Amino acid sequence: MKRKVIKIDEELCTGCGECVLACAEGAIEIRQGKAKMISESYCDGLGACIGECPERALTIEEREAPEFDEEAVKRHLKAKGPELASCPSSAMSLIPEGGPTEPSQGGPSQLRNWPIQIRLAHPDAPYFKDARLLIAADCSAFAYGAMHPDFIRDRVVLIGCSKLDEIEPTINKLAEIFRRNHIKDITILHMEVPCCSGMRVLVKRALEQAQKKVPLDVVVVSRDGRVLAEEAQ
Repeated sequence: MKRKVIKIDEELCTGCGECVLACAEGAIEIRQGKAKMISESYCDGLGACIGECPERALTIEEREAPEFDEEAVKRHLKAKGPELASCPSSAMSLIPEGGPTEPSQGGPSQLRNWPIQIRLAHPDAPYFKDARLLIAADCSAFAYGAMHPDFIRDRVVLIGCSKLDEIEPTINKLAEIFRRNHIKDITILHMEVPCCSGMRVLVKRALEQAQKKVPLDVVVVSRDGRVLAEEAQ
């Protein structure tokens, strides 16, 4: 059938990923540094992504294309992870600099990516490209008072729990992120309690699965907020 679909000018595209964030159907992914339409049947042709492209690389054109398939979109999003298909708050976003500055609020937030839960992470999120990655046990932010300036600043953040999260899905998600992106380095931050050290195991198994070698540092925090150990792995 002849209908409206998105056209991507790869010469103009810089691979910034803003169109990926804007496409609720998951029709666009960043592949080899460029935005790609992975299936025309996922594109509804409404053009929500067009206004987000800073390079004007996206346009709508009318041409022969498969019919928009809403059921295929649902299956596609579900395959990316059940949480991504069911949780509106898992939509990728880049957080602008300049958070609250009043003393009562503890200074500006350093968080720059969303979502941060490993289970909700999008492997194709543009902020993973050339990222310095912080993978933190979720309790650590509550124990360590200077979490934002000391660890979150200038890093892309993922949090999880090696005791309560499902092990294999967590490893698979991390492996997919490592496989699809160049990660500059990884810092693992976990608590002193024995179960928390499993974060190291999850990350190392994911790196092995992805067949990637990435500089890795581990920081251990005490329950009263002190850094007990820092070591390169």
